[in-house]
Amino acid sequence: MELRYTQEQVERQRAVQQFAETVVAKFVPDMELKDEFPRTLIAKMAQFGLMGIPVPKQWGGAGADFISYILAINEISKVSAAVGVILSVHTSVGTFPILQYGSQEQISKYVRKLAAGESLGAFALTEPNAGSDASSIRTTAVLEGEHYILNGTKLFITNAGAANIYVTFAATDPAKGPRGITAFIIESDAEGLTIGRKEKKMGLHGSNTCELIFDQLKVPIAQRLGEEGKGFTIAKGSLDGGRIGIGAQALGIAQAALQVLDNHFNPRVAGRVKLRDKLQHQHAKLAELTAQVEAARLLVYRAAYLRQQGLPCTMEASTAKMFASDTAVTVTGAAVQMLGTEGCTKALSVERLFRDAKVTQIYEGTNEIHRIVISGQLLK
Repeated sequence: MELRYTQEQVERQRAVQQFAETVVAKFVPDMELKDEFPRTLIAKMAQFGLMGIPVPKQWGGAGADFISYILAINEISKVSAAVGVILSVHTSVGTFPILQYGSQEQISKYVRKLAAGESLGAFALTEPNAGSDASSIRTTAVLEGEHYILNGTKLFITNAGAANIYVTFAATDPAKGPRGITAFIIESDAEGLTIGRKEKKMGLHGSNTCELIFDQLKVPIAQRLGEEGKGFTIAKGSLDGGRIGIGAQALGIAQAALQVLDNHFNPRVAGRVKLRDKLQHQHAKLAELTAQVEAARLLVYRAAYLRQQGLPCTMEASTAKMFASDTAVTVTGAAVQMLGTEGCTKALSVERLFRDAKVTQIYEGTNEIHRIVISGQLLK
């Protein structure tokens, strides 16, 4: 089994790494301080070709493979997990559903702009009473003539308020449960759409997480995504890729924390040579954390490989997301502890990484839900 990246993938990874370290890094302090969405940075990312990495060239993308895209999420998240999730949501669940399930007219109208970064994508599924159980959504869509009328509320929507396109889910036949859910493409300037409160989060500062309110929102039939009643299938199909993206984000967080520890406890660093013996127990812990991060990396890229090959990857995507996010929390928590008081200050990035890591265990399906998904796949 090959466990190597192609030359093209390596070159793209290096280019993204350099972009992250020289461009993205400059925006991180302001994002942390002001918690404002980095519109200027997103424009720079679009110019660099990051907003449509795995989208075919015929639709305005870079035409790269899925692994190249996951490598980009991984590299950017080492520098900013907030920027990593902006890109991940935009691509995995904001663009891919339209590319995979949309009509030729919808793909031409929306995907070109999304891939070019002229539009930003978002995914509106979660509701006050429908988090882990997405089949319980209460937002309704009633067909009246040539339009559907949507009413309801969505919560914790990443990129909301900044996005131009929302892939949204509503119940067209509530009595049918999951089989009565339909997907829609909603434009940000649609009458009846209101951006509600913006959440104040412990981490991922600079990434918008907002409420969406639909009040008699008129959506033309032409903006229905897929067939009526197929929304839950579209959501599930999109989330496999999204979960691999979040796994890559979590992996980047863990790798960044590990790098801080490696720099801090390296006996070759000036002024630390005499601490070699005292640091042996820290080195043992560092080795343990390194093994966990490497295991997470292999799981994430194995899932990405299966997704790229068009093979079933539901269990692998859940496994990668669950393990990588648990690893991110473990490694960042250990980093704060090992660095002591210094680790709790903003002088080192591990304080930010620690706060950013926690949500990766929660969004794109809580890890408790992923354990159910994994066991369900095993017991089929």
